[in-house]
Amino acid sequence: MSVSHRDFASPGKGCWMSVPDKDWNDWHWQLKNRLNSLEQIEQRLFLIPDERRGLMFAAKEKLAFSLTPYFFNLIDPFNPDCPLRRQVIPRAEELVSMPYEMMDPCGEDKDMVAPGLVHRYPDRVLFLVTDRCATYCRYCTRSRIVSGVGSQKLEIDDKLTFDYLKKHTEIRDVLISGGDPLLLSDGRLEKILRQLREIAHIEIIRIGTRVPIFLPQRITESLCKVLKAYHPLWINIHSNHPKELTLEAKTALEKLADTGIPLGNQSVLLKGINDDPQTMLELVNKLVRCRVRPYYLYQCDLIQGTHHFRVPIRRGLEIMQKLRGFTTGFAVPQYVVDGPGGGGKIPLNPDYVMGYYEDKVLLRNYEGKIYSYPMVQQAKGEENDDRQSEAGMGKYK
Repeated sequence: MSVSHRDFASPGKGCWMSVPDKDWNDWHWQLKNRLNSLEQIEQRLFLIPDERRGLMFAAKEKLAFSLTPYFFNLIDPFNPDCPLRRQVIPRAEELVSMPYEMMDPCGEDKDMVAPGLVHRYPDRVLFLVTDRCATYCRYCTRSRIVSGVGSQKLEIDDKLTFDYLKKHTEIRDVLISGGDPLLLSDGRLEKILRQLREIAHIEIIRIGTRVPIFLPQRITESLCKVLKAYHPLWINIHSNHPKELTLEAKTALEKLADTGIPLGNQSVLLKGINDDPQTMLELVNKLVRCRVRPYYLYQCDLIQGTHHFRVPIRRGLEIMQKLRGFTTGFAVPQYVVDGPGGGGKIPLNPDYVMGYYEDKVLLRNYEGKIYSYPMVQQAKGEENDDRQSEAGMGKYK
């Protein structure tokens, strides 16, 4: 039976009680005092052997380990199955890869048109501006380039990137990601936003971040002032479990919303973390209370070393069926899978159409009840009108 995390609670300072509030609430202090070694963690957590080996090997060979003091206080120190703990503490399972897993499951490298710039969809691009995060998710899609210990180094060249963006007038939407873009200084972030806004055909700028969850102290008044100057600007956060939505996270998200930024959330479906309807229902409802619209629920990408996180698609569809009709319509995310190797996002939906017949369509609602909807019939004369229109248009071909 899942434990309810409906309320917004603060994790407090925990074992950092002696730290002054001024320092604790300073995002620079949080970053400077991150936990990033086995020695630091074993002083504060009861580690199981699999976690110990993960910290000894996976964190040095696959994806670095880093954890803000703030987020550490949300973790259950005695329960290795804590849903937040499993997302951020390395395990030896990360060193085991299945035959179908890949280094670059979304095929970003093959669509990289300039250092850090991925152009796959016709009218939008992905702009990777950093390879660092406040805390590293153990299922990271970009573990090959994020954190500095992967197999590749993220190359960034602003000149080549902006030359490409200026030249390609079909691009109207830029998604800034990484790593986490909100770890950049206000000045560096402002420079990127200003350069993008100077390109007339770019209509929308988006930022993907997990900072409001891992490091809510970063959402300062000065940051909000920078962001507000470059509307229309959208932000998608990343939250997987209702326990992540603390009082501090809610305050940070409200600051962004008050700045006029539409907020969305992207979750990843993860085994033993959020793969049950009640947890997902609590998450989406809590997000809406933070003025964040649930946007995507991702099937976990086929990144190497993530088999222990993966949930069958069938189970994901079952969870989606328990959301539609049981919560507000705009609280229901779109369940998607990234086509392996670069196929882009493919929607996955429960089948509510039971069958097509000559005069009707049979539909199933959220309760499982069957309803008949009449097949649209053409009125008398419509078919002839259509043919006449087609014949008339033929004169101008």
